Order: sequence, then structure tokens, then C-alpha cells
Amino acid sequence: MTEDSTTGPLAGIRVLQLGQLLAGPWAGTLLAYFGAEVIDVEPPEGDPIRSWRTLDEGGTSYWWRSIARNKRCVGLNLRAEEGRALARRLALECDVLVENFRPGTMERWGLGPERFEVDKPSLIYARVSGYGQTGPYRDRPGYASVAEAIGGLRHLTGYPGEPSVRPNLSLGDTIAGVHTALGIALALLERRESGRGQVIDTALYESVFALLESVTVEHSGAGVVRQPSGKALTGVVPSSLYPCRGGKQVVIGANGETVFARLMTAIGRPELAADPRFRDNPSRVSHSETLDAIIGAWTAERTVGQVVDALVEASVPCGPIYDAADMRADPHFQARGLYEPVELEGARLELPALQPRLTRTPGRTRWAGRDVGADTDAVLGELLGLEPNDLERLRADAIIR
Repeated sequence: MTEDSTTGPLAGIRVLQLGQLLAGPWAGTLLAYFGAEVIDVEPPEGDPIRSWRTLDEGGTSYWWRSIARNKRCVGLNLRAEEGRALARRLALECDVLVENFRPGTMERWGLGPERFEVDKPSLIYARVSGYGQTGPYRDRPGYASVAEAIGGLRHLTGYPGEPSVRPNLSLGDTIAGVHTALGIALALLERRESGRGQVIDTALYESVFALLESVTVEHSGAGVVRQPSGKALTGVVPSSLYPCRGGKQVVIGANGETVFARLMTAIGRPELAADPRFRDNPSRVSHSETLDAIIGAWTAERTVGQVVDALVEASVPCGPIYDAADMRADPHFQARGLYEPVELEGARLELPALQPRLTRTPGRTRWAGRDVGADTDAVLGELLGLEPNDLERLRADAIIR
């Protein structure tokens, strides 16, 4: 895809992104995908994610190529006063500032929200931290793994009586990034009427907490503390993982009454749909082990493909457990355009499409994450009017890269 003029629902919105790892940058990724001009300020040595996990031939991580897509990369030393002064000037040229440093850091640097209340009252200031900007834990360092634990998610993953299992992703970060992007969109809408910006305070653990569905209200109302349930979903039956021939597994969800009847017919046990033990979801929950054993005996005699084909024919929700190779090979993923091609140093790379899907003003990938400081001169020249000799002096003083 080419770097033509920016389009999308956020076209014309300029965002200054400060900070690394990972929630704030993910919010910036979503905004850039939908047309915002996002200026990604990194330390001169680069964002740590550039060197994490699998690297391309140039020594840059594929993760960076994805999370920094569509962004203008500026290398700026915020630990130097002159670097912070440049950041303040850049903020005055932007609609939104996103930062995810530990609370108090931006204030110490003279970049806190109060600094812009007079000079840029329309600035939307989005803050992401482990525990939020207030409260007794505000100064604690917070990573996604810790947020998932204290936010209640880790207690629910795994099997009863066994250690918690971590999803092999930074869910706490990404969901906080989504909430931050949503907050920014809401603040932009409100600004149309008031003309004023506001502060968005996103905490990693609170973003996880918000995902807990009925867990907290069940405790509040009935004193129930939900426990981990392994491969099943508490209080919803059948909705679990079932063994298939060849050591594979399939997910089946048939908790509604009509879909449960279709499932029983598909596995050759139509009489069980009228069985008092299974007549509704509460009854099935009480007899879940018996029902899961019946379903599992049927799936175990068939391959994943045979199970999926039979249940799709019966209009029963089911699906295989895919890895990255499975998803890329699936024709539905391809038909839906979930892999967006970009050219990268003569090579072709496919980046995952982002959601949501808009019909008139869709988001898209225009370019992959760039090298450190690839846009420093252009951004500082265009927005701040710095001349080549100014840039050379700043580079020699290790203020910019």
C-alpha cells in the first residue's frame, strides 16, 4: 500500500504519542489505522519492541513493523530539557497527546496536562498507567501480566487447584490500548460541542477488570467467588473443548435451547434434547460432566474436519483451534482481507488488519513501522520550522536522532 493522502474517520487529527511498551502505542496504532496522523516519539536508541521476538533480516522485530504501522517515527531524547521543550512544542501542534509513563513522570518533565490548560485548552490528554493516576497504588510499576493478575483475569484461567495459566499475549496492554482509543474518540466527539480537551485516565488493571462480565456482580449480590473452570465456561453448558481423532480438539457452543436440540440431533441423540437433565441451561449445568462425556464420545470418533462439517450443516456453532499458519491458510480469513500487504525493503510483508470494519471510511495499513528517527527531520521541519542547521546541531547534541 502507498503513502497517499491520509483518509479515514480520523483524517485531520494529529496525535503525539510518548512512551513505549505497549498500551499507549497500541492506542496510537488504532488511531493511525483509522486515519490520524500519529507522531511516535521514541528515545534515540529506539523503542524496546524493535528488538523483541522474531526479527526481520534488517534486525527489526516483526512486531514493531505491525504496531508502528502508519506512524511517523521521531527520535527525541526526553531526558534532556531541550528534548522536552521540543516535545512541548509538538504537543501544541497536536489534537491529542498519548503517554504511558509512570504517574508523575510527565509532571516532572514539565509535560503534564496542567502545562497545556492555558496554551492548548483543546488538547485531549490520554494517560495510560498500571494503576491509574490516583489511589494508593498509583506509583507502583505496572505491566500487563500484573494487571491481569490483580484485575481478576488470571484467577479464572487454568484448572481448579492448579497454578494460573497465562494467555501467551499481553492482553492487559492491548485491551487498555483499545479503551484508550475509545476514550480519545469519545473526547473528540465531545470537543466538537465544547471546544475543550480533557484528560483520559486509563489503568491497565481496570481495563482487565472491565472484562469480567458477571464475576464482580455475582460476588456483590450473592457472595459467589467464581473459580477457574479449565476448558469450559462457568454456568454455560455445553460450551467447551472436545477431543477429536488424531489428538486435535474442537470448540462447541450450544447453550441455547434450539441449538442444543440441533446438536443432539447431529450427534445421533435427539432424545436427549427432551431429557429432564438437559431441558435448559441450569439443568445442563447441573449435569455438565455427563453431557460433556456424551458429546466428547461422539467427537472422539471423528476428525476435526468431520466434526466441523457435521455441525456447520446442523447450524451448531463450532470451530477448530487455529494457530498462525492455520489462519493464514483459511480462505475465509483471506476473503475478509485480514492480511494487508506492505512493501518493506524490497520484501513483501503481510500485516494483520485491525478492527472494527467500517464500510465508508475503513481503516487500512499504509506503511509498516519505520526505522528509528525516519521522520524526525520532516516532522520537526514541518511543524516547528526547524532548519537543517538546527537539526544538525540537535543531532550532534544527542537531542534527536
